[in-house]
Parts: sequence; structure tokens; C-alpha cells
Amino acid sequence: MSKLRYLAGLMATLLIFAAPLWAQEEEEACDTARWYCVEALNSGLPAVTPEIDRETPRATMESLVRAVRRDDWVGAAHLLDLSDIQQDRQQDVGTSLIRQLETVISRKTVINWDNLLDRPDALDAASSSDKAMAGTPRKSLLLWTLDMDDYPASIRLNRIKPEGGDPVWVFSRHTVQNIPRLYTRYGPGRLETMLPDVLTENTVVDLALWELIGLPVLIALAIYVARLVWLLTGWIAERVPSQLARQIFRSVRGPACVGVSTLFVMVVEAKIFSFSAELTTVLVPTAWLGLIGAGLWFVVNCVEVILDHLTQVEETDLTLKEEVHKRTTATRISAARRVFVVAVVLVGGGIFLSQTNVFQNLGLTLLGTAGAVTLVLGFAARSILSNIMSSLQIALNGSAKIGDRIVFNDALCHVERIHFTYVQLRDWDGTRLVVPVTEFVSTPFKNWTMQEPEMLRIVKIKLSHTADVDALRDAFDKVIDALDEKYVGNRDDVCVRVAGQDVLGKDVWFLVPCADPNTSWEAACDAREGIMAEIHKLAEKEGVDYFPQATAAEAS
Repeated sequence: MSKLRYLAGLMATLLIFAAPLWAQEEEEACDTARWYCVEALNSGLPAVTPEIDRETPRATMESLVRAVRRDDWVGAAHLLDLSDIQQDRQQDVGTSLIRQLETVISRKTVINWDNLLDRPDALDAASSSDKAMAGTPRKSLLLWTLDMDDYPASIRLNRIKPEGGDPVWVFSRHTVQNIPRLYTRYGPGRLETMLPDVLTENTVVDLALWELIGLPVLIALAIYVARLVWLLTGWIAERVPSQLARQIFRSVRGPACVGVSTLFVMVVEAKIFSFSAELTTVLVPTAWLGLIGAGLWFVVNCVEVILDHLTQVEETDLTLKEEVHKRTTATRISAARRVFVVAVVLVGGGIFLSQTNVFQNLGLTLLGTAGAVTLVLGFAARSILSNIMSSLQIALNGSAKIGDRIVFNDALCHVERIHFTYVQLRDWDGTRLVVPVTEFVSTPFKNWTMQEPEMLRIVKIKLSHTADVDALRDAFDKVIDALDEKYVGNRDDVCVRVAGQDVLGKDVWFLVPCADPNTSWEAACDAREGIMAEIHKLAEKEGVDYFPQATAAEAS
């Protein structure tokens, strides 16, 4: 008896320790890494017909398409995970939900069938090794993401394994929970529900007839709204008393037209008509781009007007000597504008990408090849970017400021504007030279305004060997005295020098001190005119030739 009791106790002990192992084996019967396990799946629905294939993600989506064509909504309900719905209501609720989901999918999504692998484990054997899920079976696939008021809702397929059954791919339980709200937001609009059936039928281009009619009408209405906004802002600009306000209203007419018209399109698309996915995936991002671009355009124009009003450089002659501070200020403001515009473009692009799901869905391939896209865009925009950086370089190093007088390629000019891609120069005769910024930076030029505080201009004249230099000095003093005082600088710098000679005569230089580099050219011209007149007087008085008597052939 004692041996039997001992054996019984030993068996009880073994059973106690083996029970967790048995439970663990039962738990391991469900491979949670490959599928989601449930006790039963859609037990309230009739048996699955052979036409409904849920073995792979692609088969599930193909079954949905075929069921819709057959008008088999009961069979299509098997493509949903109805675990949260009572068993006796699954058929009624399931058929209604799958109708709504099919409407949302057909209207607001563009399914990438290449991502729907025809494998039960959804393993992508062709993906590169650097992807996180490369070579790994999947139990959930994201088809699309749609925005709702408080959070983005995903349309997702999950691989579900009921107890005693095979694993199948169905729309996830969370997707089923979001179907009513998605249908309310993205389903047919109010006016669309009142349209006759003939207008809601699809055409040969896979768009409803009302869409082919409504899209041109919507564009025409948006243009009409933009026209009304243009007239309204112009009317207001003519009646506000402040000059600054008038300038702001005039400058924002363009962005106001674009912004209001695109907002009109977005409201109509969201509240009245719900276009199909083929149009929405283009129309909505375009509208967002127009709305964000209009807002940024509005900000840039307002800042431009305010800066112009504060500096008032347009009403000032920046070439004057006493305006050196305003020249520096105007150049820095010009550079700040370029930096501001570049920042606005970057911010606008970031807002656009964050507010639209086009790149989260259709644009996955584009973002996946961002390196190649960046390379192509960088190559295409290299000239523009180079000019922008060069214009900023001019502003930072101060080599040429707005209002400076320079000699560029033997042309005497004033720097009038420094734009993004070119520098606008005003020649002495009033003509404008438009020079690319990169060429302007890479070409040597003389900046007369950088002379501090005055400069010397040299009038070079060829005279004969018999010319009296002392008499020329006295005559030159008279010329300097006759010049306008605003042209003449330090009179101690006035001098006459014989800089060279040859068989034809001698080179006499007359040094003209100029008070302002911006007026030095005018001063030199007036001095040359006076010198020539005095030389003729001396020649007549002394009876000698002051100019070389050489033929054209000898001079050449």
C-alpha cells in the first residue's frame, strides 16, 4: 500500500507540473506571428459560397469586385470582420456596412494592386533587404488612409484564423467600426442623392455622368468667384483712406482670388458633391496647393508692401552721396526678402505635404525614390539655386549695393535692383542692363562708390611738345574754380602731370578731385570741356599749336 501511495503522489506531482506545459502547447497552437486568432468569424452569416475567396489579400479584393458586380452583398459581408456585432444582426448590418465600404473605396481610394500580393502569408519576396518587412510574413496590410475630424482612419486587411478553420484575409475590426463615419463624410453628397439614376451611372472613362458635367461647371464657378473677389478687393482699395491699406489691398487681389476660389472648390467637393477617387486624388491636393500657395503669396505681398512703406527707398535717389545708409538698408532688405521668400516656399511645401494624404498613399513610390527625385530636381534647379545664393552673397559681402555706381564691362552703371536671378543695372544714358547674378559675381567690375570718401578722375589729353605745361596748370585752376561746388572734392589734389611722350607729343593728365563717386563722371566731362576750351584760348594767344599736327595714318 505504501508503494501505491508513493506512486500516486508522484503521478499527481507530475500532473501538476505538466499542466502549464499542456496549456502552453495549446496556446502555441495559434501562431500569433502569422495571423490573429478568434473563436469564430462571422458565424451569423450564411455559409461562404465558392465565389468568395479570402485566401490572399488580392483574392479578397477581387472577391469584393466580383460580388459587387453580381449584387451579392450577403456574400461580400464575409469580407468583413464582424466580431463586434451581435450574431443575430451580422447579416443585416454586414450587408449595409459592405455597401458603404465599397462606396467609400470606389470614391476616395485608388488601390495599388501591385501591393496586394497573391500569397496567403503576404510575404513580398521581391522587396529589397533594406525594408523592415522584407522576407517576413505579414498578418495586416494597409490599403489607404482617410482623414476624419479627430483622427485618420485606415482601411486595412487583417489575416484572421477562427478556431478550427483556415486563416482568411478580411477587412479589420477597426476598419468596420469606422465605416459609418467614413460613409457619412465621403459618401454621396446631398445633391447627388437627388440626382436621377441616369446621371449616376458610370461612363466609358469610369466616371459618373454627373462628374463629367459637374467638373467643368465647378471650374467655371470657381473662376467666376475669383472674378468677384478681384472686383471686390479693387472696390475696397479705391475707398480706404490709408495709402498703406490701399497698397495692401491692391497687392493681395491675386492671392485673395486664388484662395477664395480654391476654398470654394474644397467646400463644394466636401459638402455638396463627392467626386470619385480618380478626381479626388488630383482635385484635393491641387486645391490644397492653391490654398496654401495663396496664403503664402498673401503673406509675401503684405510684407513687401510694409517694407517698402517703412523704407520708402522708391522715392529716394540712392545714388546721392548722403544716402549711403539707405543704400545699405535697401540692399539688406532686398536680401531679407529673398531669404523670406525661400523660407515661405519651404514652409508652404512642408504644410502641403503634411496636410494632404496624396503622398501617404499614391506618393509612396515617389517618397521611396526621394533620392532620385531630389537628384532630378536639383539638376533642373541648379541654375536658379546658384543665382539665389549668388544674390545673397552680394548682399552679405557688400561688393555692390543698390545705388552704387560701377563700371561693368566698360559700361558706367548704377545698381538699380538685385533680384533672385539677375541684377538690374541702369546705364548712364538711361538704358537697363539685365545681368544674371552668377555672371555679375564672376565678372570683375569697378565700384566707384566704394572709394572713401572721395575719388580722383583723370582727364588724359595728347598735346604737342611745344605746349606750355605751366600755362596749362593756371588754366586748369580756372576750370576747377568754374565747376559746380557739389562736384569738386579736396582742391589740394588738383594737379597737372606729364605722364608720357612719344614722337607725336606728350601725354598730359589733369587730375580732377570729385566729392561724390556717383557724380564723378559728370564732373570729369565738365572738366574736359573746360580744359579743351582753355587750350584753344592758349593756342590762339601764344600762336602755337597745342595739339599734335599728325595725320590720321601717323596717329594710327
